[in-house]
Amino acid sequence: MLTTDQVQSFHDNGFLHIKGLLSKEEASKYRQGIHSLFDRIDSKSYDATWGSAGERGATQLQHCHDVQFYDAVFGALIMDERLTGAASDLIGSPNVQLHHTKAFVKPPEKGSPFPLHQDAPFFPHERESMIAAIIHFDDAYEKKGCVRVIPGTHKQGILPHISEGNFHLDKRVYPIENAIPVPAEAGDVLFLSYLVIHGSGVNESNEPRTTLLIQMRDPEDLPTVETHLSKGQGTMLRGIDPYAGKPKTKPAAPSNSMGGSMGGMMGGSMGN
Repeated sequence: MLTTDQVQSFHDNGFLHIKGLLSKEEASKYRQGIHSLFDRIDSKSYDATWGSAGERGATQLQHCHDVQFYDAVFGALIMDERLTGAASDLIGSPNVQLHHTKAFVKPPEKGSPFPLHQDAPFFPHERESMIAAIIHFDDAYEKKGCVRVIPGTHKQGILPHISEGNFHLDKRVYPIENAIPVPAEAGDVLFLSYLVIHGSGVNESNEPRTTLLIQMRDPEDLPTVETHLSKGQGTMLRGIDPYAGKPKTKPAAPSNSMGGSMGGMMGGSMGN
């Protein structure tokens, strides 16, 4: 599905922005589905703002895990061949397995930022195949708090993170201004290695920013820590699970530069 140049760009930079993977009409339908879902679950009570995002005073971020269990259209979306075919090319495996899904709405004028971070500390894996797909259901430009990325940082391995207020990099060393903005339009998908440094700014616009995050992996890439579980984890989005019916032996948690075992990173919530 992807070109050789697109796959190489992902391996070089740690991210790939695919424009128009969904049509504007499809994006609008899914956007309506997310906002309708959030109305049903009163998602204002589900604030995912990081404690480390304290600048600019009080901000808010609405979120919902496992959206495919609440609206069938998202079950179809996460298995859409356009999405899973691209993921397969980037992971380098015909088999694509779900780790988790999460929908985000950054409210107008006060949508919470995400300090720069890697996703890897939240759920480290043996072979580092984990990728995220951020599907944009409306336009996300810089003033709206679009994703920002530091290209090539996926080649540095897992970096030391500060655990206070959720895992993030030292903002004195990694200010959000150091990351390049990746503005997107409705229907665009941004694929990210779980090792690439990324974050996002405050939504200062008068419109909400609506996205769906899908974390995916090669099913043969085992987690090194039993953490960040979800109801849908292990669902095959494409291909087969070679471990079906067999015990999945996980390696012991390795020591790391963040001190002790990765097991200390259980819980938390990464974002975009």
